[in-house]
Amino acid sequence: MDHVKNLNNMHLFAKVVDHGGFTAAAKVLGLQTSKLSRRITALEAELGVRLLNRTSRRISLTDAGRVFHLHCVALVGEAQAAKMAIDQTRATPHGVVRISCPFGLSHARVAGILSQYLLDNLAVRIVLEATQRRVDVVEEGFDIAVRVRALPLEDSELVVLPLATSRRVLVASPGLLAQFNAPAMLTLNELSLLPTLAMANASEKYQWRFLTPEVTSFSHVPRLATDDLSSLREAALRGVGVAQLPFDLVRDDLAQGRLSQVLQNLSSTDGSIHAVFPSRRGMVPAVRGVLDALVRGFKEHI
Repeated sequence: MDHVKNLNNMHLFAKVVDHGGFTAAAKVLGLQTSKLSRRITALEAELGVRLLNRTSRRISLTDAGRVFHLHCVALVGEAQAAKMAIDQTRATPHGVVRISCPFGLSHARVAGILSQYLLDNLAVRIVLEATQRRVDVVEEGFDIAVRVRALPLEDSELVVLPLATSRRVLVASPGLLAQFNAPAMLTLNELSLLPTLAMANASEKYQWRFLTPEVTSFSHVPRLATDDLSSLREAALRGVGVAQLPFDLVRDDLAQGRLSQVLQNLSSTDGSIHAVFPSRRGMVPAVRGVLDALVRGFKEHI
């Protein structure tokens, strides 16, 4: 036989031998003596050899049983070591946490939060993939994916943990506004005369939505469509077009005059910054700790 069908029977056999009989082993294991005896008999039948010599008063190992017992003891030892390793992982943050996050958000907030978490938890390692692509969390083995999405969020089988609201603003370089003689307070009609930039999407239909206070949509054909927020920001700084970007990403640019906010009288619809992960069940402390750190970090930044 290539393998034992029920490895638990090997554990039971080791206990019978270690405790010198069925009665003592059954008491320790919390089983009926008759049931334990049947399990060992089934193991012998499965292996096709007798492992124990039984009398009314005692048991003894056969030659085959003696060899088999050595392997059973090793199996029990490995099982105990495996459980101890899992218990240690569950008790304290330990091991590798794989995270996906957009470039711009990683630069603006997440990298700093994760760096502090690593300083506070020396037994944890983090593998951070900064990418604009939508990763398959389960298929690609990520523990956490941090995402920025327009509201409402699409349905998902993943657990969603809200982190913050992403305020978005419409910006352009002063040079671009001067080139088109655009007034400080643009209207939507005047905006249609300016070149635009946008986040790429599969439908290739581009709309900006504003609250006026009702929702108003502005359709446009961007000169540049990309899934990289940093590239959009760079293009906006160079005067290629008007872009709708997260306020956190352009906060310094606005403060220092490198970009100007346009359509300030219209509020852009907000997005959601959130973390997604497969399940709350069986979550190890390292992953839970990173999620808690993200929640705290974004809350402190508000």
